[in-house]
Amino acid sequence: MKIYLIALSLTLLSASPLLAQQYKAAQSSTTFYSSTPLEDIKATNKQGTALFNGETGALAFRIPIKGFSFRKSLMQQHFNENYMESDKYPNATFEGKLTGYDLGSQGTHDVEADGHLTIHGVTQRVKIPGKLILDNQGVTMTSKFKVKLEDYDISIPKVVFLNIAEVIDVDLNYQFKEM
Repeated sequence: MKIYLIALSLTLLSASPLLAQQYKAAQSSTTFYSSTPLEDIKATNKQGTALFNGETGALAFRIPIKGFSFRKSLMQQHFNENYMESDKYPNATFEGKLTGYDLGSQGTHDVEADGHLTIHGVTQRVKIPGKLILDNQGVTMTSKFKVKLEDYDISIPKVVFLNIAEVIDVDLNYQFKEM
């Protein structure tokens, strides 16, 4: 009898509207950009994953560092081996909460993600501004923010110090589907 009640409860919960507001990234794009007078560096990663609970605002991202693609293979190699140490720190992650949206209202909502960003094994509390776009296509999240390399113990050798910016621009664009 207990097993039947547990199974019935799980069945009812799975039909609940609360669970209908669970989203998973169907497509992702994470781009970073470093601009200096000597060189511009840009890399894009389409392998990020994300989960979003529309009811609670809980939000989590995982971006595999080796997934970033550069226009020059040597840049990619140096990025993974010398700066990000991708074998030791394979992912960048964010865990937090999204505020400022209404899933019942289509359009563009200014939102803020408040949580913990981990890069290169270092976790920092951050507040990241963004947009949540609700339309007939579904849910899209976008954000543009900056990451200061020294905040995440990412060292730039003096030899290339003028080639790599101390603060990196990050651009996110994630399209979600209901789970």
